[in-house]
Amino acid sequence: MKITGFYPVLITVDVTATANFYREWFGFETVFEADWYVSLQMKRDEETAFELAILELGHPTIPAAFRDSVSGLILNIEVDDVDAEYERLIKDAQLPLQLDIRDEQFGQRHFITSDPNGVMIDVIKIIPPSDAFNEQYREKVWDEKKG
Repeated sequence: MKITGFYPVLITVDVTATANFYREWFGFETVFEADWYVSLQMKRDEETAFELAILELGHPTIPAAFRDSVSGLILNIEVDDVDAEYERLIKDAQLPLQLDIRDEQFGQRHFITSDPNGVMIDVIKIIPPSDAFNEQYREKVWDEKKG
């Protein structure tokens, strides 16, 4: 199998509010927009783009048994300056704080906020893991020479 794309689709009651949230706070741009579906994209460079789609809860393309709001989902967003994002999103914009900023032994400095649907958004900067955790990675995640 050759995968040509992969992206999450958030099911929500309010497609517009959810799409606006990701456009405003995380820099996504609209690729396609209808009243029941919005496709968002954020370009990293000429070859790489991150995608996210928003779909109306009751849309007929969703099997009836699965027409429910999103739950049990965390979107990880890795950034180069998590402290600046904490200041911007939590202190300045006052987005909901679900987990305060902290360093983790497994190699992350992060905090968790949430979108209007309660989807958690983990904003992360990769930091050096403890020696014990660094040995658990199949590839070395932190090289002191490269940072």
